[in-house]
Amino acid sequence: MPFPTIDEISRHFLRDDEPETVHVEVHLPGQPDPERLRDAFHAALRAHPRTLVRQAPGTWWRRRYEWELADGPDLDPVAFPAPAADALARARARSLARCPPLDAAPPVRLERVVTPGEPGCVLVLTAHHTALDAQSCMRVLATTATLYGGADNPAAPPPVRAAGGGPAAPARPAPGALAGLRDALTPSARFAPDTRTPGAGGNGMVLLDLPVPARWPRPADGSARPTVNDQLLVAVRLTAARWNLRHGRPPAPVRVTMPVDDRTRAARMAIGNGTRLVDVDFAELERTEPGPAADRPDPAAVARLVHRTAALTRVLKATPAAPMRAAGTVLTAPVLPVGARAVLARAVRRAAGPWTSTTLLSNLGRIAFPLDFADAGRATAVWFSAPARMPRGLALTCASTAGRLHVALRWSRALLDDAGGAALADLFTRSLALTSPAGPDAGPPPGPGATDPVPPTGGGT
Repeated sequence: MPFPTIDEISRHFLRDDEPETVHVEVHLPGQPDPERLRDAFHAALRAHPRTLVRQAPGTWWRRRYEWELADGPDLDPVAFPAPAADALARARARSLARCPPLDAAPPVRLERVVTPGEPGCVLVLTAHHTALDAQSCMRVLATTATLYGGADNPAAPPPVRAAGGGPAAPARPAPGALAGLRDALTPSARFAPDTRTPGAGGNGMVLLDLPVPARWPRPADGSARPTVNDQLLVAVRLTAARWNLRHGRPPAPVRVTMPVDDRTRAARMAIGNGTRLVDVDFAELERTEPGPAADRPDPAAVARLVHRTAALTRVLKATPAAPMRAAGTVLTAPVLPVGARAVLARAVRRAAGPWTSTTLLSNLGRIAFPLDFADAGRATAVWFSAPARMPRGLALTCASTAGRLHVALRWSRALLDDAGGAALADLFTRSLALTSPAGPDAGPPPGPGATDPVPPTGGGT
């Protein structure tokens, strides 16, 4: 089975010092039985055969990388580390630093982690991003829960959006020739480095447990109502601008890559890498009116930016596109051998580095599956994180469970150390509060739940 475009591009860019892992952790109030969990996970892999792949051996001059489907796991992907006070920290470190091998099926592993003295457990799943994305991992975990507990874990229907009076897909404003050329030639903003160990390898991570931001009311003119995803995008833009201002960087256009996933969440969901990538360009959004650039942004300017972002993302989501646009299709055309295409892809990436987007924001939204493990209970929190390769060096990932927003900031250690990552996470938290209708004074909703960041993870520790 030839590698799809996203898989091949990921394969070209693999590096030992920037692990291409998807990290997922599911917090359960109880502890599933080890043997039943192992049997259920193995059965879930068989129920989704696309997970049981390994890279077929071949030479550098072949025209395609190919997956071959295995009859079953080459290696047991389920492990039960000994309970310890630092067991979760170690599991996170492994998830960020060690990719499952591509030459053995499946390219995924699952660990059940128990911390003495604490109730419940954490399931830590690690996947090789060349083969699987986070939504595929969630589908496999939902099937595992179903097979473990015997009760169905159906995907919840997507939230119903009330129909507005505006057009279904508003026209995207076309820039003037000079403005469009200027935007295209202007390099993207980069997060200013903040580390005492420049050039260090690997990834760091911090996890946040936040209230879901208050939603904006529907505009009276029937235009697009801002979603939580729109608020997250604006929060990223504010964070980048405020961070660079504090570090003495001149202003530059913030561009955010946003995966869009149109797959069904039902049992027949296509497994693999099934998203298309779109860029939300704040240079385009702010062409007619500069966005809030001060360290203490004007609330009215933030509100206008949220609504302009909602209008743009509505168009982007409705516009079909190739998974990685035209460039990905050209770079993976089987004209040259894969070895030559890899050299070409890396050269293009280096040349286009200054114009690569500022960061990646991946938002799964409300987790569609209950993840009900019967005697071990339903998931109380779900975090996931994506690779943070340079030149971006930073990925923000979000999911919502039980009315809470679970955010992971994952960074390259060439960009940030633990102190820098914790400071950036704090700035993002405060920037997100600015995007709510009531501004930063809205406060968290009533009810239990920690709102403080999880301590920064030293390489996932």
